[in-house]
Amino acid sequence: MLTDRFGARPTVQSRAVHSGMIWTVRRDTVDFADGVRFDREYIDHPGAVAVLAFTDDARAVIIRQYRHPAGGCFAEIPAGLLDKDGEALGDAALRELAEETGYEATRIHHLLDVFPSAGSSSEMIRIFVALGAHPAASVEFDRTDEEAEIEVELVPLGELVDAVLGGEVTNAALGSAVLAVWAHLNRQGLGEADVAQLDLPDADRPLPGA
Repeated sequence: MLTDRFGARPTVQSRAVHSGMIWTVRRDTVDFADGVRFDREYIDHPGAVAVLAFTDDARAVIIRQYRHPAGGCFAEIPAGLLDKDGEALGDAALRELAEETGYEATRIHHLLDVFPSAGSSSEMIRIFVALGAHPAASVEFDRTDEEAEIEVELVPLGELVDAVLGGEVTNAALGSAVLAVWAHLNRQGLGEADVAQLDLPDADRPLPGA
């Protein structure tokens, strides 16, 4: 079975070269192999969660958010940092769904884990599927900065697949999640409208490499 092989090589020295608003840039000296030693700088990231949520009529809850480093307003799925001690990952995903969209869900399942840029960041995103999404009665959260202009759209899955494959939307978590759900539906002999019938793992799964 094809699988990633986890296990860090020995680190001779590790030091922070920049401590920013959200994450730290570290420089590690890696004892890679006999006679092979090198330095690598990378973003030391706390990790994140993301969630592709579907309403009962099989429409996905999608947001549009401005991203300054890339200079654009991107179609995305709700996501956020793992920055609350002791919070379960599934609970974090549902919290982000509520804060960014005003929606809550009745079920949540693990979909996949992705390292968006393993060569430059330790960030791992755990992506969930949430089902039975509907407007929450109330959400105690004030959006600020770029989140203040988040737009929420309900989009059919087929339209999302076309947008991903056509290069119209480029967010990594959204693309990975949409294509994974589409693949699960096809493997299970289900149609686009049958997303609520998907057989997916429970939300609580060990992290990669744990």
